Amino acid sequence: MVADKPKIRLIAMAHMPDYKQLIFKKMNKEKVFKLVAWIIAGALTALYLFSAYGKLSNPAQMEAIKLGDWGTIIAIGEIVSALLFLIPFTNKYGTLLLSSYMGGAIIIHMTGGTSILMPALILVLVWVVAYLRNPDFFCKLKK
Repeated sequence: MVADKPKIRLIAMAHMPDYKQLIFKKMNKEKVFKLVAWIIAGALTALYLFSAYGKLSNPAQMEAIKLGDWGTIIAIGEIVSALLFLIPFTNKYGTLLLSSYMGGAIIIHMTGGTSILMPALILVLVWVVAYLRNPDFFCKLKK
C-alpha cells in the first residue's frame, strides 16, 4: 500500500501541464516583454540611485577622477534621469538622458584607462528596456 502512493503522485504529475504553457496561456508575449522591461528598469533605477548616493556620500570618489566640484550636480542629474526613465509617461526622455550620461561615463572610463565594459553593458540594457517598453520608439526617431 505504501508503494501505491508514489505511483499515484507520478501519474498526477504526468497529467499536469508544463509550467511554460501555464505562463504563456495567461500572458501573451507583449505582457511578458512589459514585465521583463519593468524588472530591468527597476533594477537599473536602483543601480543609478545607489550610484548617485555614492557620489553624494563619498566626495573622495569624485575627487579621484578630478570631478570633485561636479559630484553633486552629476548625482542630481543621475537621480532625475533615473526617475524619468522609470516613469512610463517620461521614460523616453529618461532613456535619452541616461544614454548621454552613460556616454559620459564611457568617456571618463576611457580617459582613466579603466574598462568600458560595465558602462557599455548598462547602456545596452537601457536601450533594451526602451525597446521593450516602446517598440515604436526607434521608428519615431526616423521621422
